[in-house]
Amino acid sequence: MDSADPARAFVKDVKRIIIKVGTAVVTRGDGRLALGRMGSLCEQIRELTSQGFEVILVTSGAVGVGRQRLRYRKLINSSFADLQKPQGDLDGKACAAVGQNGLMALYDTLFSQLDVTSAQLMVTDNDFRDPDFRRQLNETVNSLLCLKVVPIFNENDAISTRKAPYEDSSGIFWDNDSLAALLALELKADLLVLLSDVEGLYTGPPSDPQSELIHTYVKEKHEGLITFGDKSRVGRGGMTAKVKAAVYAAYAGIPVVITSGFANNNIIKALDGQRVGTLFHCEAIKWASIGDFDAREMAVSSRECARRLQTLSSQERSKILLDIADALEAKEEEILAENEADVAAAQQAGYENSLISRLAMKPGKLADGIILEKTSSPLGVLLIIFESRPDALVQIASLAVRSGNGLLLKGGKEAKRSNAILHKVITSSIPPTVGESLIGLVTSREEIPELLKLDDVIDLVIPRGSNKLVSQIKAATKIPVLGHADGICHVFIDKSADLDMAKRIVLDAKTDYPAACNAMETLLVHEDLVQTGGLNDLILELQEKGVSLFGGPKASSVLSIPEANSFHHEYGALACTVEIVEDVNTAIEHIHRHGSAHTDSIITEDKEVAELFLRQVDSAAVLHNASTRFSDGFRFGLGAEVGISTSRIHARGPVGVEGLLTTRWLARGSGQVVDGDKEIVYTHRDLNLEA
Repeated sequence: MDSADPARAFVKDVKRIIIKVGTAVVTRGDGRLALGRMGSLCEQIRELTSQGFEVILVTSGAVGVGRQRLRYRKLINSSFADLQKPQGDLDGKACAAVGQNGLMALYDTLFSQLDVTSAQLMVTDNDFRDPDFRRQLNETVNSLLCLKVVPIFNENDAISTRKAPYEDSSGIFWDNDSLAALLALELKADLLVLLSDVEGLYTGPPSDPQSELIHTYVKEKHEGLITFGDKSRVGRGGMTAKVKAAVYAAYAGIPVVITSGFANNNIIKALDGQRVGTLFHCEAIKWASIGDFDAREMAVSSRECARRLQTLSSQERSKILLDIADALEAKEEEILAENEADVAAAQQAGYENSLISRLAMKPGKLADGIILEKTSSPLGVLLIIFESRPDALVQIASLAVRSGNGLLLKGGKEAKRSNAILHKVITSSIPPTVGESLIGLVTSREEIPELLKLDDVIDLVIPRGSNKLVSQIKAATKIPVLGHADGICHVFIDKSADLDMAKRIVLDAKTDYPAACNAMETLLVHEDLVQTGGLNDLILELQEKGVSLFGGPKASSVLSIPEANSFHHEYGALACTVEIVEDVNTAIEHIHRHGSAHTDSIITEDKEVAELFLRQVDSAAVLHNASTRFSDGFRFGLGAEVGISTSRIHARGPVGVEGLLTTRWLARGSGQVVDGDKEIVYTHRDLNLEA
């Protein structure tokens, strides 16, 4: 055994092995049984049993063998006229019944020549629902293994009631790959070997020259990054089914190896600790190669780089920021090309228009400028999780560099190309004295739960996305979370409002960028405007702009529009809720009850009403006679923003550089001690210090 590969060290504890062989291995391209491969398999099993291993075989191939035999039988029994007619598909269950007989006869012949006894066990998924069956299954298999008999399992397709599609929530197993994984758990196997027609799991289709064999599958790293090729040419599954079965068994504690059934002695090589095929193991993440950062390593590395960044002067950090801006401008065409590919893929995949509008980048959105400096202390390492909007990566990275923070970024998979090129360009501008690991790009969704556990090295999480995303993150971490779950922004039109102004503001708040979190989602209107007819023109204008209107109980009746399902709803599209309220106090009460404390605006010419609204509405941003769309870090003069926070502590509203800073105390003394505060009087005065 190769002692240098700890991933293969588990084999020393293996006693009971389940081997699954697929249809593509046991049959040839013409459907006939592959005698050479089956003979080699039986010889390996004989060798293993002679070494004291307990071997259980799960085999496919019966349907394929039966189909070939029945086609021949149908051919010789058909008249010439019959052969001129369209030939329908053969009954799969009949194929299974005929093929199983021939398949087992061959196994029996091959094993008998090797002085090995085999036994046939046929099962269906319904059998496993019966606890008595499962107990008897264990007893029978244990008895056979004690007698040095090789149990051979296959699904009894001839009488199974399962119909395509095979994989659904009602099933216990769906194919022989999942049956093998189920048996591995049920029979307490020490190793599961899944034989395939390729060497193992590749990063892409094995026929692609760019695809590489994955020696050890790390779920946190590889899930979501692998592109599967075609399913099996003859069976139900293919590599997708094998990986599902392997992950299921491995994370239940049973190691799995996917390897080629075409190569000689691969099973024995695997048990000798040699690096064949792809290994699945519940502790695989611990064996990732040194060059592959796991979640913790990425976070720790970012913190170390951030500390080096913090030692640089303000001018030096500004220089890095300018270098990043130059690099982004130099690579603008390449960045936009990758972004266009993301947009095209998102459109083809059927993503919502609101998401695609956030995904698209424009040349003017690549750099928003330099942030004003406030001398303070960086927070440390930030984890930013954002959906779509690749331009947010640039803003966030700029703010992190300017404030002296390390950064871990996780963007949406729909923008993976844009995020990758932006990350590459930005980190290439970070000097070696700091280190490119200052800004890490998290590429797998599976890494997020692990990152959220790292409260000792990550100091703040800022999720930018849907309500569901933000809520899930808040519930899953001890790390402080800065952000907002909803952007349910209100505009209240008071009875004294300038209606021309109101129309401009409302249309801008809703239609300027409907997908933005600061877009108006609810329009509140003073009831007097209904009586005077001032509301009608505004409603018509919104409808002409394509805005779908939904009403509260009052508005739906008065305006004859559909009633909204809920006042607490963020549309993120050309739609909004309208409701009629009695006065400003009722409007404030409505906002507090149904809003999200994000951004709310009042349109009124009554200064007292305006001040009442501004003082009492408890939202991160409250505006008078202005669109909610102004609630933005760039528009507020912050240069850029890392997000908008609705929390009551640390930072609130659009968060720029100041929101990524905290304070600390530096004391310079000359030997003073507290000594229980004996005979000490504390006095305090301000000192004028030079910057």
